[in-house]
Amino acid sequence: MSQMVPRPIAESFAPPSVRQFSVFLDNRVGKLLELVEVFDNASTVHLCGFSVMESSDYAVVRIIPNNADAARALLRENNLAFAEVDLLIVELSEGQTLSSMCLYLLGAELSIRFAYPLMLKPNGSPTIALAVDDHVLAGTILRQKNFHLLGEAELP
Repeated sequence: MSQMVPRPIAESFAPPSVRQFSVFLDNRVGKLLELVEVFDNASTVHLCGFSVMESSDYAVVRIIPNNADAARALLRENNLAFAEVDLLIVELSEGQTLSSMCLYLLGAELSIRFAYPLMLKPNGSPTIALAVDDHVLAGTILRQKNFHLLGEAELP
């Protein structure tokens, strides 16, 4: 009979996360509008956040939908090239500031790969999309420090 070995807390803890899609577009006038209209015309998915990074030849538009499966299908239907990654959505409420969030992550030697604000304030507080080296560890730390993390089900 084999003996079950408990996993460390960080491995068994799954913080709420959301799926971000990085959509690759030609850097041409009107391409961002076309992408946004794809989502505006969809009834099963809406955009909750986006960020645009551009270069001379192309743009990468990072989007956070409220329904990852529907967004993935929509992007495929429209022949749009994309990549996916899980992110933490951190609510900055009373006493939970951007600087304290950064300080706690720094204390754990976690690097923030990128961050950007979302277009929503579920409880009247700002929300930040956060990509870090280890989102499970970051989620554990931020929850221990009383930050509220949002999952896909909590996005409007």
